Amino acid sequence: MTIHFGTDGWRAVISDTFTFTNLRLVTQAIADAVKSENWLNGTPLDQPVDPGKMVVGFDTRFLSDRYAKEVARVLAANDFTVYLAAADAPTPAISYAVRQLNAIGGVMITASHNAPRYNGVKLKAAFGGSASPQQCKNVEVYLNDNEARGRGPNLMDFDLAREKEKIQRFNPILAYSEHLRRLINFDLIAENPQRIVVDSMYGSGRGVIRTLLQGTGCEVTEIRGEMNPGFGGVHPEPIGQYLGALAGAISTGLGSFGLATDGDADRIGAMDERGNFVDPHKIMALALRYLADKRGLSGAVVRTVSTTRMIDRLAKRYNVPLYETPVGFNHIADHMLHEDVLIGGEESGGISFKGHIPEGDGVLLGLLIVEMVAAYRTSLYDLVEDLLKDVGPAFYERKDLRLRHPVAKEQMTRRLETEAPAALGGEKIVEISTQDGVKYILGDDSWLLIRPSGTEPVLRVYAEGRTREMVTALMEFGQTIANSIV
Repeated sequence: MTIHFGTDGWRAVISDTFTFTNLRLVTQAIADAVKSENWLNGTPLDQPVDPGKMVVGFDTRFLSDRYAKEVARVLAANDFTVYLAAADAPTPAISYAVRQLNAIGGVMITASHNAPRYNGVKLKAAFGGSASPQQCKNVEVYLNDNEARGRGPNLMDFDLAREKEKIQRFNPILAYSEHLRRLINFDLIAENPQRIVVDSMYGSGRGVIRTLLQGTGCEVTEIRGEMNPGFGGVHPEPIGQYLGALAGAISTGLGSFGLATDGDADRIGAMDERGNFVDPHKIMALALRYLADKRGLSGAVVRTVSTTRMIDRLAKRYNVPLYETPVGFNHIADHMLHEDVLIGGEESGGISFKGHIPEGDGVLLGLLIVEMVAAYRTSLYDLVEDLLKDVGPAFYERKDLRLRHPVAKEQMTRRLETEAPAALGGEKIVEISTQDGVKYILGDDSWLLIRPSGTEPVLRVYAEGRTREMVTALMEFGQTIANSIV
């Protein structure tokens, strides 16, 4: 059995590798790792932790609720008291519950934005964010060791565990909602209520934004909020190509702008009143500008290698440190745990800001967008246009190429670094970054990035340019190189 934890946990195809049997084995390895002496080594904690308490949650995918019960059974049999979500919930709600309940860790059953045929496990650390790469590696070590010794998982009957209160059902949304109310200015929203379409993409964020906005005067229409484990046949990822339903709802007058969350609601996408997709690059830049200008907040800014350099220009304006990390919110979380961070985010839509747990949160950022529109008393379209005039222009494109065979990342990186051209699109390459794939940075701040995904069998090509022509030139070069690799 080959099971590896990638950028954010383990994901696999349901009934292929993601089976009840394998899940029980993985959970036993998680239990062993969490009980080990070095589980909390290097984990910054500012509150007590109960080493016998774990939290388990799940999304709306096929069998996710059943998988979560199996995880709870194994953990209970390993003498943990398990707090099992009573219904599907956003990943950030489960992460917050880990911290709020002083648990030593948590497990979220989800494959996030992946295709419907996938499911997965996200492992949560005691601070309320993704487990570190070393913690995940420890799980793999125990998994392989248990397999070598022929050791199966400990199991406890679910009903018996409930009777003995080793498994306790709870509603994670309640404490999570109270927390968000301290981070978002709902009084300001009530002063200028909006008409909003919320597209939950059939994911576990369903109903949360709508419920939180009750009492503000906002008129909220939610679409794709019912249970549909097949996600309507599309990836539950809030990017333009999957948001036709949201565009249609806005065009028929159901709202002045739209918010979209992914399958487990830790990612955000938006759409303005004209049906233009507002990507996470613009959302993060808008949020940074708002938090600094309107709220007067300061602190370091953290972004992944694939995120817009508009963030860099804003960080320079506010004279705050800027850190670039590899892809994966756990890298951003490291900074949020060890220093004063104003905002951290990634190209895929996982963004968090000061006061919140170190976890991407689509619900939180969706609510912040509503607050921004209310505060500026203008449209989302005008906000984006003003941003681009201020720190743009910035045009962006990403292409995912399916891999026919695994890519040796280090070998690919060495090759692309060695064979780098002197210039692209008429601009000289002034820097080459290799911290996650290969990133060519040009003299005008445009850039091209080529890297294998950490969660899917694809090679990703990213480009940002000051003109559409530059993005086209970068993508053409990038895809030519990528096609020689895949």
